[in-house]
Amino acid sequence: MAIQSPVNAIPPVVTALVMIIVAVELTLSAGATGLVGGPGGIGWRLQALQEYAVSPAVVDYVVMRGDLSLDLLKRFVTYAFVHGSFTDALFGGALLLALGKFVGDVFHPAATLALFVVSAVAGALGFGLVADGTQPLFGAYPAVYGFIGAFTYILWTRIGQQGGQQIKAFRLIGFLLALQLIFALIFGGTMRWVADLAGFAVGFGASIILAPGGWHALLVRLRQR
Repeated sequence: MAIQSPVNAIPPVVTALVMIIVAVELTLSAGATGLVGGPGGIGWRLQALQEYAVSPAVVDYVVMRGDLSLDLLKRFVTYAFVHGSFTDALFGGALLLALGKFVGDVFHPAATLALFVVSAVAGALGFGLVADGTQPLFGAYPAVYGFIGAFTYILWTRIGQQGGQQIKAFRLIGFLLALQLIFALIFGGTMRWVADLAGFAVGFGASIILAPGGWHALLVRLRQR
């Protein structure tokens, strides 16, 4: 019997998203160590954050002032592919790979990609409306939390179909938020948790439409109660 590689089981759209993160991080890390780019490569990460991260000032220009220039709009998604360090990118990519595998096995590839985008945008908007004007947001975590939202929705529906307590589906997000709170109390925190929470909420809500069956499946379940 042929052995199937677990890598091949990962939905292509999830693999593509993770590979972008990997390619960006390898380039920035190589530049920081002087392997490529010469002396100028050392500043590539800072330059990438300046050009692709999103900040409350960017959100203000787009939402409040109506500036819809491509340079600003692209940041609502591109920030998810730039990280502050190799370790940061490693954890973000690994979480996206694991959760994306679970969600991508249920959602259509286009719906999986849409989930990533809307969760990233929601995280940027939530962060931008709460944090200070100069604080940057970067990394895949708001989008990852969007996948956690979808993961929670899938569990929520399955537990409901089995007649179980659907509140159990929210254990993961509850644990993660509690963990963030503990770290914030010990080490001090930023407002990035707002972006993560916004990503989760929109990921969960968007799954009502993006999941197979969409609204029809939800209405059927509600009528069965």
